[in-house]
Amino acid sequence: MKKILVLMAAMAALLVGRGGAQKLGLTAPFRIHTLFTAECGYYFDWQTVGLMHSYRNARQRGPMTRLLSCTDEEEKKSYRGMDLAPTLEVSSMTIDSKNGDGSYKPAAIIHWLKHSKDADNVDWVVILDPDMIIRAPIIPWELGAEKGRPLVAYHGYLIECNNVLPKLNMKHSEPCDKFGGLLAIHIDDLRALAPIWLSKTEEIWQNRSRWGTNYTNDIYQTRWISEVYGYSFAAAKVGLRHKINDNVVFHSGYIPQEGFEPILMHYGLPLSVGNWSFSKLEHKEDDVVYDCHRLFPQPPYPGEVKEMEAEPNKGRALLLNMECVNTLNEGLSLQHAAYGCPKPKWSEYLSILRSKAIEEITQPRTLSRRTMEVNVQNQDTNSYPKIHTIFSAECSPYFDWQTVGLVHSFYKSGQPGSITRLLSCTEEDLKRYNGHDLAPTHYVPSMSRHPITGDWYPEINKPAAVVHWINHVKIDAEYVIILDADMIMKGPITPWEFNAAPRRPVSTPYDFLIGCDNELVKIHTRNPDACEKVGGVIIMHIRDVKRFALLWLHKTEQVRADMALRTTRNGAGDIYEAGRLSEMYGYVFAAAELNFKHVTSKDILIHLGHVPAPDVKYRVLHYALQFRVGNWSFDKAKWTHLDVVKSCWAKFPDPPDPSTLDWSKQDSLQRDLLSLECVNSLNEALHIHYERKKCLEANSLSPPVVEATPDRPFLTPPNRETTTSRKFGKLDEVDAFRDDLEVNNESQELSPPEVTTQRFSSMRVWMISLWAFSIFVFVIAMSMIINSQRRQKKRSKSLKNKSRTSN
Repeated sequence: MKKILVLMAAMAALLVGRGGAQKLGLTAPFRIHTLFTAECGYYFDWQTVGLMHSYRNARQRGPMTRLLSCTDEEEKKSYRGMDLAPTLEVSSMTIDSKNGDGSYKPAAIIHWLKHSKDADNVDWVVILDPDMIIRAPIIPWELGAEKGRPLVAYHGYLIECNNVLPKLNMKHSEPCDKFGGLLAIHIDDLRALAPIWLSKTEEIWQNRSRWGTNYTNDIYQTRWISEVYGYSFAAAKVGLRHKINDNVVFHSGYIPQEGFEPILMHYGLPLSVGNWSFSKLEHKEDDVVYDCHRLFPQPPYPGEVKEMEAEPNKGRALLLNMECVNTLNEGLSLQHAAYGCPKPKWSEYLSILRSKAIEEITQPRTLSRRTMEVNVQNQDTNSYPKIHTIFSAECSPYFDWQTVGLVHSFYKSGQPGSITRLLSCTEEDLKRYNGHDLAPTHYVPSMSRHPITGDWYPEINKPAAVVHWINHVKIDAEYVIILDADMIMKGPITPWEFNAAPRRPVSTPYDFLIGCDNELVKIHTRNPDACEKVGGVIIMHIRDVKRFALLWLHKTEQVRADMALRTTRNGAGDIYEAGRLSEMYGYVFAAAELNFKHVTSKDILIHLGHVPAPDVKYRVLHYALQFRVGNWSFDKAKWTHLDVVKSCWAKFPDPPDPSTLDWSKQDSLQRDLLSLECVNSLNEALHIHYERKKCLEANSLSPPVVEATPDRPFLTPPNRETTTSRKFGKLDEVDAFRDDLEVNNESQELSPPEVTTQRFSSMRVWMISLWAFSIFVFVIAMSMIINSQRRQKKRSKSLKNKSRTSN
């Protein structure tokens, strides 16, 4: 009898671990139920197979339920995937009888709360999207969730919290959080939230005037994220404050930070490894679930990745991309077997899916609470401080493409914490601006034209934006990283690695700031001996930022007003003699005033065009200056007025292939490789941006082979040479500070090309059509003339015959 009881207990434990908790239930200490919404159709079916397979592999606690919506009874009758997951059928809200359209997700949650017995026997609900892969158990209380404080993943693109939209949907100024994707919430909170969630979603859905990018960040302007906004406003109304975390989920295409083990993978974006790629949007009508032995394109093997990428973090990202599709394929293969498909023929790929190499990637991960806290943005732990990265920009196409490049590199680099763009705009510029979705953004009034002196100096926006941000945002971070927009991140920048501390910020050497050696420093700071020539990248403790920012702004204004010294090359080291270094001197003079002692590191940043130090892995590439590789060159100033981000499938001129470089000279080789990496990273960021914009669907065309050719003038900068003088010597000293917005007058004269490829193609088609129509009209006219002449000849002949007959 005892053996039978032990066996029954073991079977029960196995069933609970494999999802049998729906039948057995969980009673202590907490009970979890996982939900996801889906629709009837091939697109959601293969996602369901992948999610359910990962759910079993990860041994997620509690049951999983699919909330399935079909548009009508006919679709439901023909639907074949009812057995793919434990399912609760919900009425379709894709077409709402009240509004003419709507969203089914909050309605499906309400249906589950009302009609499912499971809702009465659960403490915590985990809500996922179907295009996710679970890698480890999602235990809400171990991740820090509490009643009244759900756990969510950060979604910075939800600009609704920054504009007029919440004022239209909330009576009071309740706090509004930006999140989406993952939600782990207590059942009591979900019951209070769900009805308001649906109501707010319907309100936003009906407000057609607020669908545009400026209000909702919905670039498609079809209200597809109304449900996300509805949740955000509803949560604010019922008083929920979230545990927001942007490191729980690994998004395909990005690079995780060192030591980070994601709990979830989200393959919303295309992913690639070498020449292999996968995009969910290419399989919308794919019946791969019901087609025996057919799988998604096979990714490379783990051994190939080791040869392909030597850097551990980048290699780890590629392995995670492979793991995602391997998990989908393994789930499909098991589903085919469950459908009674014959045993497939042996293949190397099917064999390797079960090999140790794959198991090392896809094995279930049971992470302790301590591991979770350290790896998931270091929440509630003293091991590492929290970090927030900021950079300043303006409402212009010039800063937009730089923003796309920096933000893309930020996520790929594995940088901990969040990133925020401090966007300085006038009211008029903000009305016309359409780049709100490019980055998580804090909006700042522009000081390019000084409100008191009338001085035109856009660089002052940098300290002014930091002052505004520090005084208007509740910052949950211990250290702030300050970057410029014209930078590409190669790796994480962390305060603990570079020994930052309060009153001891970290920065990079800017030796050209000769104002620390002459009369300029004696005039503008009481501690001239404490002046340090630093800039570029700043790592500073949050308390120091709060003390320092306003003084930085004041010192910038003082230096800018000192016409006698700041406009001379001997006084400030400004070869343009325009005082454009005032903001940089404002920084070093303010730091000297507070007696900060910088940790100066040469290993953080390199100015492209300079020879890198041996064996240094730089974290930031700064493309402030024009740099060359052979006959090819790149100068950011030539792209001042071209709206690259708004164009579809545009990119910067391709740099030379690395194989064409001179590999015998290591110094110049490493310099050139970094230059190529920078422009390739910018082009990669633009390509992903266009995919997110749905350029392919919007134009209904295949993406062109984008080359810098004469017939594509918008892809190549105007053929002008920079007027920067090279006669001063000591190029390494003067080049490093040419990171201004508009370096010279030549760049200000550039204008977008008059004819784009699309317009040119349309004109050519119109001309060909006109030509063809003219020929057609000419042929018709000639035919009519010839026929008329023939008829006249016949008539004359008949008249002659009649005349002869009568005679």
